[in-house]
Amino acid sequence: MKKLLLMAAFAIGCISASAQKTLTLSTYKGTDLAKYDGQTMNVSVSRYLFTGWNTISLPFSMTEEQVNEVFGSDCKLEKLVGVENDGIDVKLNFQDCKSEGIKPNTPYILYYTGENGSKQFTAENVVIMNGIASVAFTAEGTGEIVTMAAAQQQTEPQGLYGILAKDNNEASFVNVDTTTNGFYATRCYVKMSNGNSTQLKTNHIAAGDLTNIKSVAKAGEKVEVFNLSGVKVADSIDGLQKGIYVVNGKTVMVK
Repeated sequence: MKKLLLMAAFAIGCISASAQKTLTLSTYKGTDLAKYDGQTMNVSVSRYLFTGWNTISLPFSMTEEQVNEVFGSDCKLEKLVGVENDGIDVKLNFQDCKSEGIKPNTPYILYYTGENGSKQFTAENVVIMNGIASVAFTAEGTGEIVTMAAAQQQTEPQGLYGILAKDNNEASFVNVDTTTNGFYATRCYVKMSNGNSTQLKTNHIAAGDLTNIKSVAKAGEKVEVFNLSGVKVADSIDGLQKGIYVVNGKTVMVK
């Protein structure tokens, strides 16, 4: 399919574009953001997006309204909130967070319904935040650490998982081999501490589906705790590792 060039723009704050210098964010080789850390400026971004799930991480914030304006009102934005064992595989639990907008240096998956192509947009009057974009969770039962991080510059793919761009309605993450071009800046990858080569599964949780665990059970109270695969993992909420559980019939998150 021929690449379709899509143009979009949004403004943040009330300072005009002409009043700020513009930083062109390289989403291929990466940009040395340390020299711009804390500065307020305009940013020009060009990202190739596939129809379906993509990964994204930006060094500045966007509101829900701005996310909808740039990527379409029917786009989805989710963040990793936990991992768990699912037989021989590892399940990645993502939760809808579009109402929060995009936070600086946070790894996300983005569902895009437009055609494959390069999308360009300019963020006006934003604060550049230099930092490490990553989150990590420990898979219950194995102690395996699963990290989702954003590439700061072009990154070699060895031992990393990338999102499957083709036919990826389930946001499948697969092991990426060295014959690819690696991971470009503003894209995210998944790394597993044991270097497992299995395909990862994804689970999507609606924004309102999680309940505060303290409102469901008290410390020391005897309750049955299950993982999302329906396997009982504990008799109380004490000492639970970070992740998503079902307690008293309600889905809860331990941070």
